[in-house]
Amino acid sequence: MNIWEIIIITVIKIGAILTIMLLTVSYLVYFERRISAWIQSRLGPNRVGWEGILQPFADVFKLLLKEDISPVAANKFIHGLAPFIAVFVAFSTYAVIPIGPDVTIFGYSIQLVVADVNIGVLYVLALTSLGVYGLTFAGWSSGSKYSLLGGIRSSAQMISYEVSMGFSVGGVLLMAGSLSPIAIVEAQYGWMWNAIVQPIGFITFTVAAFAETNRLPFDLPEAEPELVGGYHTEYSSMKFAGFFLAEYANMIIAAGMIVTLYLGGWQVPYIDKLGLGEIVTALMQVGSFFVKMGAILFFFIWVRWSIPRFRYDQLMNLGWKVMFPLSLINIVWVAALIMIFNL
Repeated sequence: MNIWEIIIITVIKIGAILTIMLLTVSYLVYFERRISAWIQSRLGPNRVGWEGILQPFADVFKLLLKEDISPVAANKFIHGLAPFIAVFVAFSTYAVIPIGPDVTIFGYSIQLVVADVNIGVLYVLALTSLGVYGLTFAGWSSGSKYSLLGGIRSSAQMISYEVSMGFSVGGVLLMAGSLSPIAIVEAQYGWMWNAIVQPIGFITFTVAAFAETNRLPFDLPEAEPELVGGYHTEYSSMKFAGFFLAEYANMIIAAGMIVTLYLGGWQVPYIDKLGLGEIVTALMQVGSFFVKMGAILFFFIWVRWSIPRFRYDQLMNLGWKVMFPLSLINIVWVAALIMIFNL
């Protein structure tokens, strides 16, 4: 392929991913409200459209029409920049997550990932670390003590769980021998899923992902009973919508990373042995990826409406006294497996 064909294909893939992400975020909010209503024996949104199916669009129009208010004491530039950072980081991260194997379309071999980079996992960890700047800037720039406390909490929370998350990923990298997400998925051929081989790493990474996305029981930066709304207390209109969009986009990223690193990615065990043809096999594998991701997202929602918020000291204790030692044990376990079985 020449350079222009590569550019055109990349732009098409970016557009497809953005469209999927925006639609998924919109309806993830809807499904969360419906699932929470089901868990609490309520009805949930059921007025706008058939069974409330158009409720996400009504919410977007409502936010568009709301007045954008900035506090007098706020730093206007940083106050406006913070939600942009949160959204930019959330959407940029998905560029390296593969949703399926290579496919041949109109004679072109196309990778089902926006950017296949050899350090994809490092890229994701680096960007997700930058995401906390959006929350911290929002808390500091708002000129409110509630927002400031929420921003400080997000910074301290990041330090507590990111160490455990990094060590949990270390076991995956040892098994695959690569930082490339595609190589990690291919290393989980058959039933060699990392969730089966290293369950401790899978659990610690999943718990860290809850803290990463500021979801219950780890939504301490928001904590409505204590901090009103936390870091986004002084935000309204589309700036608030930016944080809302980033939170649910981060949920999708976290689910995609869990599927890629621990649940075999697009792998359907031994589907290539069935002789279904390239296109049918690829479609089933892409569908497998999204089914796995949907199951993880349902688990995120289920936990939010089932477990109460932790106290702040409990989060710190969990991060440093439980998850950190377990993630180290996981690395030792994986290293022993590799040495004994020559994996």
